[in-house]
Amino acid sequence: MPPPAPRTPFTIRLETPADYRAVYEVNRVAFEQKQEADLVEQLRQAPGHIPELSLVASAGTQVVGHVLFSPVAIQTAEKTVPALALAPIAVLPAYQRRGVGSQLIRVGLESARHLGHRSVIVLGHPDFYARFGFVPASAKDIRCPFPAPDEAFMVCELVAGALAGVYGTVQYPAAFFDV
Repeated sequence: MPPPAPRTPFTIRLETPADYRAVYEVNRVAFEQKQEADLVEQLRQAPGHIPELSLVASAGTQVVGHVLFSPVAIQTAEKTVPALALAPIAVLPAYQRRGVGSQLIRVGLESARHLGHRSVIVLGHPDFYARFGFVPASAKDIRCPFPAPDEAFMVCELVAGALAGVYGTVQYPAAFFDV
C-alpha cells in the first residue's frame, strides 16, 4: 500500500469573478464531464444566489477545490421552509484525499450557520457526509423529488431542532434537473 499523500497547504476563501474559469475547470476535471461545471454557472445566475456560500480552496494561486451552497425549499402541506443544497463540491484529483473537500464543507457549513441558515440538504456518500452531521433525510420525513438512494439523500440541521415538525419534499432550482 502506498504511503498517504502529503498534506498540501491550502486556503479556503470566497469565490471571486476572477475564479470563475478555474472553478469551471475544477468541476469539469473532478467530475470528468461538464454538467456540474455548467450547473455552477447556472446557479450563479439563479435568483437567490448567495455569493458568500461559494467557496474555493486555493494552493498558492491555483484554485484546487470549490463548494457551492444554493437555496432550496422544503415544501410541506402548510408552508415552504427555506434550506440550502450543498452541491456541487469538487476537488482536483491531485488534491483529493488531502482534506481539501472536508475543509470546504466545514467552512461552508459554518458560514451558512453564521448567515442564519438552518438546514442543508446533500445527495452524496453517507459515510463521508455523516462526519459533518448529515443524517438520512428520511429520518426527518424529508423526501427527495427524484429517485435517489435513501441513505444518500441527507440533511444536516445547522440549528438544533430546525426541522422539527417539518415534513415534506425538497424543491430544487430547475438547473439541478439538467445534471
